[in-house]
Amino acid sequence: MNEQTDLLRIEGLSVSFPLWGGSIHAVKNISMRIRPGKVTALVGESGSGKSVLGRAVMGIETPAAQTSGHIFFNDPDTKERIDLLALPNEGRKMRNIRGNRIGMIFQEPMTSFSPMHTVGNQIEEVLKIHTVLSPKERQERCEEMLSLVGFSNPARAFNMYPFELSGGMRQRAMIAMALVCGPSLLIADEPTTALDVTIQAQILKLLRDLQSRLGMAMLLITHDLGVVASMADEVVVVYRGEVMEAGPVDAIFRNARHPYTKGLMAAVPDFEMPRSARLKPLREIEVDAVGLVDRKKHAEAHSDVVLSVRNVSKSFVTKRGGGFGLGASPSTLAVNDVSFDIRRGETLGLVGESGCGKTTLSKILMRGVTADAGEVLFQSERGPIDVLNARGEDLNLLRQRIQMVFQDPISSLSPRMTVRNIVSEPLEIHQRGDAKARLDAVKRLIRAIGLPENAMGRYPHSFSGGQRQRIGIARALALGPDLLICDEPVSALDVSIQAQILNLMKDLKKDLGLTYLFISHNLAVVNYMADRVAVMYAGRIVEIAPCDVIMRNPVHPYTKKLLAAVPTPNLDRPLDFAAIGQPSAEARKQWARQFQEDAPGDLAHADLGEGHLVLARRNVDVRELRP
Repeated sequence: MNEQTDLLRIEGLSVSFPLWGGSIHAVKNISMRIRPGKVTALVGESGSGKSVLGRAVMGIETPAAQTSGHIFFNDPDTKERIDLLALPNEGRKMRNIRGNRIGMIFQEPMTSFSPMHTVGNQIEEVLKIHTVLSPKERQERCEEMLSLVGFSNPARAFNMYPFELSGGMRQRAMIAMALVCGPSLLIADEPTTALDVTIQAQILKLLRDLQSRLGMAMLLITHDLGVVASMADEVVVVYRGEVMEAGPVDAIFRNARHPYTKGLMAAVPDFEMPRSARLKPLREIEVDAVGLVDRKKHAEAHSDVVLSVRNVSKSFVTKRGGGFGLGASPSTLAVNDVSFDIRRGETLGLVGESGCGKTTLSKILMRGVTADAGEVLFQSERGPIDVLNARGEDLNLLRQRIQMVFQDPISSLSPRMTVRNIVSEPLEIHQRGDAKARLDAVKRLIRAIGLPENAMGRYPHSFSGGQRQRIGIARALALGPDLLICDEPVSALDVSIQAQILNLMKDLKKDLGLTYLFISHNLAVVNYMADRVAVMYAGRIVEIAPCDVIMRNPVHPYTKKLLAAVPTPNLDRPLDFAAIGQPSAEARKQWARQFQEDAPGDLAHADLGEGHLVLARRNVDVRELRP
């Protein structure tokens, strides 16, 4: 096949969905191409029509969709040129192409896999449909593919269920299913959006290695320009179903012409940004916190430290094993001897990959999970309160002074309650004012987060992801808390909405004198928000320091890996896949001797001065640790 021949050419594709009294035009007259062996990135915000285009190519869009145009697929095996849109979606020819010649990875592997079948059973199904292999040959091919995508024990993974795998391993299994037939084209629809930065780097490295090894082309659908800079050969930028700009990756990043492309780049937090700089979202939120300034009253309190955490630990016992003389069930130490202070009026960033214990720690602070050991003191106007053992009036005050903003806004807002009911519920529980006073308070909160007053009568499903997260923030602010615990508040949002929420949180902190514990896996986001940063790995704080020190002079190898794993929209700073593509457990074996633990109790926090602590061997010379 000639290098210049397009593997896939889309000409004048339009997709619309009928509604009462009209229709939604999701894709409007898009034309683009994908060349063999190349990565083409389709970039845009949520709702710009990217996934609709991917589903149209695969022929899996809803029958209600009205499509027009041409999608020409030049099959390198048969040398045949096929118009995919002209084929019946359930016809034999389209079913032969789908999953066989064109594979697809979906955004959320947990909802894409059947929970009732094993991983191997679902990958094998593709081979049953498209090949004439025997059951033994199919299993061998599946295990070979699982090994290729990074499973150390493919025979065991073959018999596991999707819920037994972590998010990163589920995505690897999804990639194995998409590639088991050796397709010429892989459509990857936001393959790393739900994953933390270290797992994202591993998946991107895997995709790039497989793409070059198997010689396939890839359509990478994403909103993250940092990922595009490290992966793509060509870029197509779409907005509301139309192409804004297209060209080679070098031309788009070094000489972007369209304001929308420039806006997407300006919305991404960058390590090079000055601390005082502000992100530039495509659409700003007007913050009106004037009616909330009376909530500053608690901030003018007696102690500089608002929350003090000392030697907190928490372990979970697995349900497997134990009983009938089989021995004790193994336990997992999720939080291990964690200590830190949060100072009044600051933002402490807590960073680490999925599974390191960040969310468990936040639940302990909110009394959602009971700690095994340790002490947490909250400094209120009444004096210190023991968070882990508070009862009665102390517990009631604690519930008002510490609030939480959750990771997933759709699952943390009741679908049966209007915005007015959601935001006023904390006021009703704690008997703040009469009905009129509560309504006035809700109106002020809704204005403060930049939503119109008519939003109060609507339900959560009628808002976008960013708007839902703003409603969650309004609910958290309703009682005038001193401390907000923000658990990955922007990880589920695209870059422009993320910029809106981060700016909103910064403005509210300045206007209301708030204190944040900001939990994230992305150090670029933490760099924009935090005053100090604590880095967590395997349940322990491995490094804690002022933000500038962590970002400029990290000491612990895990902190360095987290920094290197953040993709930036800069062609001169691509991801170093060789350094960050290893799983953390493998990389840990290569840490310097002073960071290794041979036996429990070998490690302690070494003080490097100016509030910079790092977890290292007890007998280490501090001069060895300084960069």
